[in-house]
Amino acid sequence: MTASIALVDDDRNILTSLSIALQAEGFLTRVYSDGESALKALIDNPPDLAIFDVKMPRMDGLELLRRLREKSQVPVIFLTSKDDELDEALGLAMGADDYIAKPFSQRLLIARIRAILRRTEARVASPEDAVSPAEALIDRGRLQMDPARHRVTWNGDNVTLTVTEFLILETLAQRPGVVKTRNQLMDAAYQDDIYVDDRTIDSHIKRVRRKFREVDNDFDAIETLYGAGYRFSEE
Repeated sequence: MTASIALVDDDRNILTSLSIALQAEGFLTRVYSDGESALKALIDNPPDLAIFDVKMPRMDGLELLRRLREKSQVPVIFLTSKDDELDEALGLAMGADDYIAKPFSQRLLIARIRAILRRTEARVASPEDAVSPAEALIDRGRLQMDPARHRVTWNGDNVTLTVTEFLILETLAQRPGVVKTRNQLMDAAYQDDIYVDDRTIDSHIKRVRRKFREVDNDFDAIETLYGAGYRFSEE
């Protein structure tokens, strides 16, 4: 089935350009210019995924997400100001699935959308197709990952990762000690023939490390092998 994407942004240019780009990729789109007008529609007729700008008049994206989460678990991607880590942290803590900073590549955003939709489809797979929770759980010493629930803990403390960050860490943790090249990590996180610069993977790794160090200052389980890639070291 064709996935429907709701776009909520007070910038008409962004709404128009994103809607055209998504429709060209086969998605159905619904556009809203503010959070207040979007909220009821998103609850009454949920899309498969929604994209919210954070900075909007009347009702910003954070408030829209808070109120939406009272009624719906529809996946949400935030559009944030460049390097605005406060927006990112608040959004993820409130239940956003991913974020992307402006200005952004439309191809990169489409890759994130598809990654989230794949993850969502896996969560709602029929029982005969689904992997049991015990089999799906990744337990690597102090790290525990539950792909079905998109949950990560370190020493029992929750670590909130975006879908892209989760996919990268999952790829490393599945085979501890095995070096994964940047290309292999790109293939895991962006499976739709989307070009991503090497530095994008480095940036994701940096963010993952920072998030783990917020719960453990001594976190060093993700090792860099210069010229080769990264590996997860199980302690």
